[in-house]
Amino acid sequence: MLRIAVPNKGSLSGPAAEMLHEAGYQQRRESKELRIVDPENEVEFFYLRPRDIAIYVSSGRLDIGITGRDLLIDSGANAEEILPLGFARSTFRYATKPGTAKGVEDLGGMTVATSYEGIVAKHLADHGIDASVVHLDGAVETAIELGVAEVIADVVETGTSLRNAGLEVIGEPIMKSEAVVIRRTGADGEEPKVQQFLRRLQGVLVARTYVMMDYDCRVEQLEKAVALTPGLESPTVSPLHNEGWVAVRAMVPAKVAQRIMDDLYEIGARAILTTAIHACRL
Repeated sequence: MLRIAVPNKGSLSGPAAEMLHEAGYQQRRESKELRIVDPENEVEFFYLRPRDIAIYVSSGRLDIGITGRDLLIDSGANAEEILPLGFARSTFRYATKPGTAKGVEDLGGMTVATSYEGIVAKHLADHGIDASVVHLDGAVETAIELGVAEVIADVVETGTSLRNAGLEVIGEPIMKSEAVVIRRTGADGEEPKVQQFLRRLQGVLVARTYVMMDYDCRVEQLEKAVALTPGLESPTVSPLHNEGWVAVRAMVPAKVAQRIMDDLYEIGARAILTTAIHACRL
């Protein structure tokens, strides 16, 4: 069986379970379950702390895992990202009191407090900056006020909590993170069960991104309509009973579907419908 590590709690857990369910995999019914077997799909799921998943995968005990890109890099584990999943997005930034520094190049000789020591140490080293890194678990904003550090590095969403603490974001982002599928570095990337798992998740990602659009249009307007809805390879076009009309079906990006419907209507298309895609394979 394919052995997969899944986050057992936190911001990664719920969306990961939802995506796996949409991909057709059995998921646990109670949060106390640490392991379940899905015999129909020949998969065994292990529910682990998100921070530990990269370590388990790198050891070879588990085949693949779902975790955050930030946690993968911070762990320093011998594992690599193979598929971004598009949820649990976050941005890591430096922050400090106004006037202390403008960017990473000014941090030499300073102390940086963070919950992600591995990420910050690597970022500083990559920029040739000699600075100390102090590891703290949570609420790193208070580190500057209490004199533990001159700078902090943390996840920044709106920046409100930093401003409330009298701090400002400096420099470019340290990194941008999201949920990812990982495997041990150097593992067989063509293993059939792994490829099937990735295809299923990719199918979910596409299904969430696209809708199916159907409409009728006059033959003389078909080229203009197809230019608006080119589909993936090309749209499906079928003749209608009424001569001079055709029915068109194509996948279109969900975020621009309403605009495309407006444009189709303007060129004479009618009976324009969109439907959700629950699963797909490309």
